[in-house]
Amino acid sequence: QVQLVESGGGSVQTGGSLRLSCTASGDTASRQCMSWFRQAPGKEREGVAAINTGNSGIVYSDSVKGRFTLSHDKSTNTVYLQMNTLKPGDTAMYYCAADIYRSSCWWKKRPYNYWGQGTQVTVSS
Repeated sequence: QVQLVESGGGSVQTGGSLRLSCTASGDTASRQCMSWFRQAPGKEREGVAAINTGNSGIVYSDSVKGRFTLSHDKSTNTVYLQMNTLKPGDTAMYYCAADIYRSSCWWKKRPYNYWGQGTQVTVSS
C-alpha cells in the first residue's frame, strides 16, 4: 500500500507560480513511478508529468513542457511540481499518483493505482 499527501495548491494570477508537493509513504517498490495528473471541470483527467524515482527519468506533457518542473527528494520521499508562467488553462484539481515500475512511468503506457486526495490550482486572468 502507498499513501500520498499533496499540498501547495492555491489561487494565482496569470503568469504566477505555484509549487505542489506530494509526500509518499508505504511500500517503496509500489511508488517507484510517481506522476502528477490534473482534471478541470467537465474535462477528462490528463497526465502532466511523471518521474521514475529509480533513475530520475522524467516526462512532461506537451502542454506544460518548459513551464513546469518535476523534482524528487529521496530523503523525504517527496515529489515537487514547480509550476511557472501559469495560465487560466492550468486551472484544475491536481492529483499525485504512484505505482510500481512497469517498463515505463509514462501515464499513456500504464495505469496508476495509488492516488492522493488532490489539491486545487486556480489561475485567474
